This record gives sequence, structure tokens and C-alpha cells, in this order.
Amino acid sequence: MSTNLSGKRAFITGAAGGIGRELVGALLEAGCFVDAADIDKHGLDALRNLYDQSKLNTMVLDISSSEACQLAINSTETTDILINNAGASMGLIRENHLDELVSIDELLPETWDHFINTNLSGAWYLTRAVIPRMKKKQWGRIINVTTSFFTMLRPMFHPYGPAKAALEAMSAGHAGEFARHGITVNVVVPGGPCDTPMVPAVTNIKRELLIPPRAMVAPTLWLCSKDADDVTGKRYVAAHWDTKKNISEARAASEEEVAWQQLSGSPVWPGGKPD
Repeated sequence: MSTNLSGKRAFITGAAGGIGRELVGALLEAGCFVDAADIDKHGLDALRNLYDQSKLNTMVLDISSSEACQLAINSTETTDILINNAGASMGLIRENHLDELVSIDELLPETWDHFINTNLSGAWYLTRAVIPRMKKKQWGRIINVTTSFFTMLRPMFHPYGPAKAALEAMSAGHAGEFARHGITVNVVVPGGPCDTPMVPAVTNIKRELLIPPRAMVAPTLWLCSKDADDVTGKRYVAAHWDTKKNISEARAASEEEVAWQQLSGSPVWPGGKPD
């Protein structure tokens, strides 16, 4: 199924990485203008060589800076779609982190701060920056790339897991807040280790068993389309989305409620339940 996003403009972070590169290409193919942001200048240079530059704008951006995020959005004409894909990986701590997990003794406070600022705060900074534009149009798409619940809760996978869990919770809250403005907020995850540089070459995992980054394209493009106008507060496991099936079947196999909605229904609250 082809998706037509002509006339839309997307802002995507982590654009030069494995998943980001695939999403940039798919968005361009769908007719979208793409603002592609990454901290990796060389990766952005390679991206420009891959795709038609007439609808591609690249920028070096450190999303851990609120000021840099606001300036980046201000530098673009508009933003219809925001894809928060960038993230700091555990490989920054130690390359063999998948085979020998990382203990708290190995972490420094500045490491924790960097992961939280990049994997959580950056998405909030950019969301805050684009929301006035989306509210004015009464239309917008925000897609956050988190991770599997297993990874969020995995012992000795900090700070990555907790930061992504917080991003998942933020996605749920924003979905509820922005729905009345025609703005949807959803989550797309690979579903397990993905064949990107975030899984270091030194791992014992066979790369042919990893999820291909291309798997993220189909659910993401569908969420950007008009067909998903009424879909918000959902998460999609890309590895379970079968492109050979129709949309209803693909959704049924991969769609869940974002975050932990089933745990939020019975708070101890004065007078019954909150509004």
C-alpha cells in the first residue's frame, strides 16, 4: 500500500542512523518534505548523497539542548509530523553491553544525565516546540520511538531502559492532552534488537536474526497518513506488522495501548476517580 504525504513536512531526529535513514527515504518517497536532524554530521552528509535533496533539509542537532531544539524548529517553515527517533545507546558505556550487562558501579551521574536528556528530554523539547504550529492547523502527528517493555524493565540496562519507559509514559499523557486539537501521539518500536549500529558488532547475537530497520517504515507511514486521523495513544510492534496483510490485519497483530493503560484505572482518589 502506497502512502501519499504530499504537502506535509516532517521533522525526524536520529535521521542518519539505521532506522532514521529508512524513515527519511520512505517519507521522501511518499512526497513529504523532510527536515532530517542528527548529531552526526558525516552521517548527514551520507544521507544527502542517498536521497533527492530538493525535498530534504539536513541539520546537525544535539537534542539534549532545549535551546538548540527550539532554534531548529524555528528554522523550518512548518512541522506537520514529528518523529522522535534519536537516542543514546548503551554502546556509549561499553560495546559489549549486550553480552556483559552494565552494573550501577560503571555508571557516572553525567552518564545518567546524558541518557535522560537525549532519550527523554529531547523528545519533550521538540514536542513543546512544534505543538503551537500543530494546534494552529488542528492537525499533527507525533511518533515516538521507545523500546520493548522487556528492555525498559531489564536489570542492568540503565539508563537506557528507564529513559525509554519515561518516554512511553510521556507519549500516553500527550496523546490524551493533544487529541482535541487533531494531534495524534503514538509509539512505534522494533520489538527487539534491531540491525543498526546501536547493536555493536562485538555482540554474540547473529546479525541475521536482528530485526531489519526497514520494518519500522510501514506502521510509521500509516500513522502519518489521513487514514490514521483517529488513531492516538497506541503502540505498534514493527516486527509484528505484516506488509502482506491488509491494514486491519496488520494492526491486529501489532497494536497495543501505549504505556500501561490497564494499570491506571483504579487509583485511590478522593471522591472516586479523577476527571
